[in-house]
Amino acid sequence: MTVTGDDVTKRRGRDETEEERADRMWVELIQEVRVAQTGVQILFGFLLTVVFQQKYDTLGATDKTIYIVTVVLGATATGALIGPVSLHRLVSGRRVKPQAVRWASRLTFVGLVLLLATMTASLLLILRVATHDGFVPWLVALVVLWYALCWFVLPLWTRRRYTSR
Repeated sequence: MTVTGDDVTKRRGRDETEEERADRMWVELIQEVRVAQTGVQILFGFLLTVVFQQKYDTLGATDKTIYIVTVVLGATATGALIGPVSLHRLVSGRRVKPQAVRWASRLTFVGLVLLLATMTASLLLILRVATHDGFVPWLVALVVLWYALCWFVLPLWTRRRYTSR
């Protein structure tokens, strides 16, 4: 079969096997996860120390509830973002890399959503403690919208705009 110029123009992407594609996608995914893992681990580590500060005892019931929710969200985000490493380690050499990449990608997406929730709750708690002004919910909402725009809306718009699948 001969490939004409028109066929090459119509075909997009790389000429790679499923395994080669999985290898490439795995490397890309792990690079992405490293960035998110670092952030969530630092945030989670900070959250774990808050309960041992003197100021914690002066928090009201609502702020303590927000703190507990934030810690649980941070723990779940950490688990989801470290999950791809464990997944890879446990299935390595089993010839299931394409499936492992799909599951690791899903875990990473869930981890990013949980990280968004953790950062939202953290910001809410910090601003509630720092100030009792009524603008706190509005400020938190604006930051969440910014995160959503940067993390989800822009990537999904780009995907839709520039891919033909």
